Amino acid sequence: MPSAGDTRTPERISEAGAPRGNPFGARFVAPLYLGASLNPVNSSIIATALVAIAGALHIPVGDTAILISSLYLTSALAQPAAGRLAEEFGPRRIFVAGITLVLVAGIVGSLAHSLTALIVARVLIGAGTSAGYPAAMLLIRRRAEQAGHAAPPREVLGGLSITGAATVAVGPAIGGLLIGGAGWRAAFWINIPVAAVALFLALAGIARDPDPVRFGSPRALASRIDLLGMLGFGGSLTALMIFLDALPRLDWPALAAALVLAATLAGWELRAAQPFLDVRLLVANGALTRTYLRNGLTLMGTYVILYGLTQWLEVARGLSAYQAGLMLMPMGVLTALAARVVSRRAAVRWPLIACAVLLLVGATATLFVGSGTPIAAVICVTAVFGLTSGAGTVANQTVLYQEAPAAALGTASGLLRTFGYIGSIASAAITGTAFHRGVSDSGLHSIAWVLVAISALVLVMTVLDRQLARADRHHTDQPPAGARNPGPAPSTEPTRAEPTRTELPRTESRSADMTTGTHTTPALDPARTALLLMDFQPVVLGAVPDPQGVLARAGEALDWARAHGAHVVFVRVALTDKDAAVPAHNKTFSQAVAAGYLTDGTAATAVHESLKAEEDDLTVRKTRISAFASDTDLRAELRARNVDTLVLAGLSTSGVVLTTLRQAADEDYRLFLLADATADPDPEVHRVLMEKVFPHQAEIISTADLAALSTAAQ
Repeated sequence: MPSAGDTRTPERISEAGAPRGNPFGARFVAPLYLGASLNPVNSSIIATALVAIAGALHIPVGDTAILISSLYLTSALAQPAAGRLAEEFGPRRIFVAGITLVLVAGIVGSLAHSLTALIVARVLIGAGTSAGYPAAMLLIRRRAEQAGHAAPPREVLGGLSITGAATVAVGPAIGGLLIGGAGWRAAFWINIPVAAVALFLALAGIARDPDPVRFGSPRALASRIDLLGMLGFGGSLTALMIFLDALPRLDWPALAAALVLAATLAGWELRAAQPFLDVRLLVANGALTRTYLRNGLTLMGTYVILYGLTQWLEVARGLSAYQAGLMLMPMGVLTALAARVVSRRAAVRWPLIACAVLLLVGATATLFVGSGTPIAAVICVTAVFGLTSGAGTVANQTVLYQEAPAAALGTASGLLRTFGYIGSIASAAITGTAFHRGVSDSGLHSIAWVLVAISALVLVMTVLDRQLARADRHHTDQPPAGARNPGPAPSTEPTRAEPTRTELPRTESRSADMTTGTHTTPALDPARTALLLMDFQPVVLGAVPDPQGVLARAGEALDWARAHGAHVVFVRVALTDKDAAVPAHNKTFSQAVAAGYLTDGTAATAVHESLKAEEDDLTVRKTRISAFASDTDLRAELRARNVDTLVLAGLSTSGVVLTTLRQAADEDYRLFLLADATADPDPEVHRVLMEKVFPHQAEIISTADLAALSTAAQ
């Protein structure tokens, strides 16, 4: 990790060798799109190979369903796990490792001669392809922030959705073509050339992760990635899959195990320092949780048709795998077109409502499909589901990007896919139950009735979700995604002499734009911003020059937060009797304990009386220098409030400000530092940090800039 005086920031290192032109050019996005498409194409391409696999291995067609559920279960577990690992070890490393695993899986599947070997190949494919999407989301966000963009261009995120949604739908057609001409093994060996190309493009087009890998002790690593949380999540999902796979027989022990493990997982995650599945966030952030549920239910409906209709076409209508795949081609084309149209829109509510309506229309139309239905009519029904898949995937991904905390985007993106795979597992259970006694028209109609219920629920959820309307109003008025943020608007007020303000550094005080070399300051979204007022206590104020001036500036920042709806966090340092066991080699706090001048409950350690706390504010008592070393889980509290941006002010610059800023930067918060609301006992140390160190991790602004920056975000 770089030292305090190291000016080589992660942002600068990661972009070494990056193109000076469009930061989102083909060289960067091509491997991301290709890697992210590996999972959905493997999810769908197998659909047309199941009958052929059953014939080659001399097993019932129903037994091949495990090739679907095994990939879905693995992916449901691995998607958020890969996101968490990408946050911890670097998204490029995890992206490349995943593609390499897919390459190995393609070889294993191509050489397999038993169902067991094919299951192993599918598990490896699920694990490897799961790295693509969450790592790509992190890489895109990192590139946007480095380029000075408030958000990546809409077509970039849209392209990620389009490749995923389209490959799901065209997978059966591709599979039908390959399997019809080269046999069922093509569903596995096709991964070899595709993964090889993706690996080459990734190594050539994506800059290396800046920070070295830090494993630490096995215990520390397990804690950082919450290994026990991952295992509990995997156990509960496995038990749920066993229950669903047994339908229509009710496997009560499996259901009970799933519920018990889920409850145990929730209890563990509430206590975990860095939870894998942030239960507090899911409870507090209703918009994000509803997005997960809506996405899962929508994909459940889409996959029921994808698999159920494919089997019905091959068995009930007597079509070959190739013919069945061709019939689903219009579905894939319309998926891509719908995704492209929706990706160009800032609003998400009406696309999501249209998606739910189309899902209901398609489900209702399926009730009238039978053995005598003209093929053209069947194609029209599948086309409706193509529109649903394209619109829903893009819109839900957009909501996720808006609502998920920046520091946990990898895990949050993985969870979006996980809920989709849970829906896919459920769709396999629905299809298996409906066709339990044979593939027939009545079984297809049973599937359609389930779809009607699912689509009605999705429609009600979407129409009643008022957060979608609020989000649309907020984002419609913003500059287009990908546009560089304007700096502070020039003030029209007369210039006033303010000798107590700290003059901002004239160099390196704003983020460098990677394409033009100019500087830009990202706008502030107050709803996702927390103002941290740190160590504004009498015991600390007495040690800095001009305490009244810096305190007044802190008051101005507090007034801004109140007026604009930003979250407020008061941080103070104080020690109780329980904190007295400080080792002697801790020079700062051992002396503080001995002197007794940081004792909790005294007037000296209270937040200064001029900074009044309100009911919704968070007050954190810290027992070391950093704001994160506190009796309150500050990370969890910020996540629960959906905060991804911090505005820092505090005393002293070389103490709480330095340690908190560096830690927050490592956790990928967007950072703004109020230079005139920060001070240090040593003015020269303050100057060096402000001019030479902090600009590489944070935007250095003044309290006067806050109003203009927040206005730019509205």
